[in-house]
Amino acid sequence: MAKNTICVWYDKDAEAAARFYAETFPDSAVSAVHRAPSDYPSGKKGDVLTVAFTVAGIPCLGLNGGPAFKHSEAFSFQIATDDQAETDRYWNAIVGNGGQESACGWCKDKWGVSWQITPRVLTEALAAGGEEARRAFEAMMGMRKIDVAAIEAARRG
Repeated sequence: MAKNTICVWYDKDAEAAARFYAETFPDSAVSAVHRAPSDYPSGKKGDVLTVAFTVAGIPCLGLNGGPAFKHSEAFSFQIATDDQAETDRYWNAIVGNGGQESACGWCKDKWGVSWQITPRVLTEALAAGGEEARRAFEAMMGMRKIDVAAIEAARRG
C-alpha cells in the first residue's frame, strides 16, 4: 500500500466506480476488493467495504461508507489530455455513462465525483501569462467540454 492514498467515499458503489475508472483511463487498475468482516452502519457482513484502485497512476481507496457524505467540486480528478480526440474520449466516457456536464472542462461521473478533463494546450496557454493567457481563459469560460482548436485560436489571437 502506498504511504499516501486518496480515499474517496461512495454510498455503495465503490467497486463499480473503480472498475469504470480502470476501463476508462490508462495506468489505472483495481488491485483489491475487501469485504466487511461484520455488519456496519451502512452495510452487512460480506458487503464490499473498500476497493483499492489507481486512476492514471494515483493510488486510491474507495470506501462504501453509505449516504452520510456527498461528493462536491471541492475534490476532483484532473486528467491532462494531449488532443481533442483524447479529450472527447474521456469526456464522452464520463458523461455518456450517466455523468453530467459542467463548465470549463468539468464534469461529474454518475457517482458524483468531479473530473476536470483538461487539454495541455489550455494549461500551457494559462501558464504563458499575459494576453495569450487572457484570451485562452476567456475562450474557456464559455465552454463545457474544452475545444482544443478554439483554445489554440485564442492563443494566437
